[in-house]
Amino acid sequence: MIGTVTSKGQLVIPAEMRRSAKISAGTRVRFESIRGGIAIYPQYAEDIERARGLLAGLGLPADVEREAEREIG
Repeated sequence: MIGTVTSKGQLVIPAEMRRSAKISAGTRVRFESIRGGIAIYPQYAEDIERARGLLAGLGLPADVEREAEREIG
């Protein structure tokens, strides 16, 4: 499948791929450099919560621990 990059650097992801990856308007995505290209992964709120649980109790500064209370989206 082929997407299109606009003059502003925005990427149009084909509808079929968006549906299969459960990407909708407002979904945050993570970009990773891979050999010869770029991988794009949807970033779901539950992924962020899981990471927060892994870091719990590591003595992070209070403002970083409070960051999780901010609304994601």
